[in-house]
Amino acid sequence: MKGKLFLTALVTLSTLVFCQDDGASVAHSLDMVWLLVSAALVFFMQAGFAMVEAGFTRAKNVVNIVMKNIMDFVVGSVVYFLIGYWIMFGKHPIAFDPSTKEGLWEFAMWMFQMAFAGTAATIVSGAMAERTKFTAYLAYSALMTAFIYPVVGRWTWGGGWLSQRGFIDFAGSTVVHSVGGWAALVGAALLGPRVGKYDSKGNPKPIPGHNIALAALGTFILWFGWFGFNGGSTLAGTNEAIGVIILNTNLAAVTGALAAMVTVWLRFGKPDASMTMNGALAGLVAITAPCAVVSPLSSLLIGAIGGVLVVFSVVFFDKVLKIDDPVGAISVHGVNGVWGTIAVGLFAESKYALASGVGNINGLFFGGGVHQLGVQLLGVLGTFAWTTAAGFLMFWFLKKTVGLRVEKEAELKGLDIDEHGMEGYADFEIFTTR
Repeated sequence: MKGKLFLTALVTLSTLVFCQDDGASVAHSLDMVWLLVSAALVFFMQAGFAMVEAGFTRAKNVVNIVMKNIMDFVVGSVVYFLIGYWIMFGKHPIAFDPSTKEGLWEFAMWMFQMAFAGTAATIVSGAMAERTKFTAYLAYSALMTAFIYPVVGRWTWGGGWLSQRGFIDFAGSTVVHSVGGWAALVGAALLGPRVGKYDSKGNPKPIPGHNIALAALGTFILWFGWFGFNGGSTLAGTNEAIGVIILNTNLAAVTGALAAMVTVWLRFGKPDASMTMNGALAGLVAITAPCAVVSPLSSLLIGAIGGVLVVFSVVFFDKVLKIDDPVGAISVHGVNGVWGTIAVGLFAESKYALASGVGNINGLFFGGGVHQLGVQLLGVLGTFAWTTAAGFLMFWFLKKTVGLRVEKEAELKGLDIDEHGMEGYADFEIFTTR
């Protein structure tokens, strides 16, 4: 009788252990699947950037802008595999061990992080559109993905000094978007404006994009991909905070678009479509850092402020600083990357931060004082200093060596013909007088 009881107990215990192990294995697999699905969504954002930038620029430069977006991921994948990931996380992909669960997880993690690196690099292509040498851009893309972006990533997500001080950038308002935005600022400033952008008195002249429908398609693709961008940053499909993270992401996008439309309508008399699209993207950038630590109500406000900011920022860079940014990348990604990062220090609530696994933090508006806000500002300033300094040295070196800008004749003709020997719209007449 005792033997039977002992055997029954042993079988029951073994069954429980097996179920626990099986459950853990299923959870691990679910986390990996979610990470890879999110990586695919973020990768698809490259198509979104390509369509937005192609639509907002002229028909004679479509091939060039599409090639730059493709090559950001192509070149970036190689250098991020060889150098960038190691700088960022202190592990080299060559050393990943496929015989362990941890090693297999690292392969999925690399793919997810590479998609982020590609995003940071491709932001710059729009701000430098229609006048940049393709060879110089390829060199920039490699250097950005190998060194400039991974250093900031190491500081924040790789256990570096910002991480140790409690800096929070859940999905990359600063690490991805401000890095791309500030590099775009430096590159566009050194490159100079497009031919015909400013008149003899320095007043800006509009150079309309050739296809707003393409830009709208790109905006929707980016919006769709952002659910993986922010939701995937949980790094776990078993983290049930994914729901509120994706909700926050969408709410900020819609209020960003709405606020930008209303602002530009009141200021200039028409509900401009391109500014409305940039408003949606501004809201998405702004919510990227705080998406896991703020409430849906706060997300509505964060996105709306981002939408207003992008309108005034585009006007400021265009009319005051006279920096020619054809797609508004500096304002969308640089300025709103800063706003989103600061928003963590203002709107964070512990119940949301704890639910997502970030920690017990509260922003200034929810009784947390100024400490977190100060840490967020430190991260903003440190990232700005590094990216602008490194970006200046990089673009200055390229300008002095391979050359940064195409000749005036090539710019007027269009980069598609001069740089790539083909047209984006064969058999269509493309005017090149401007």
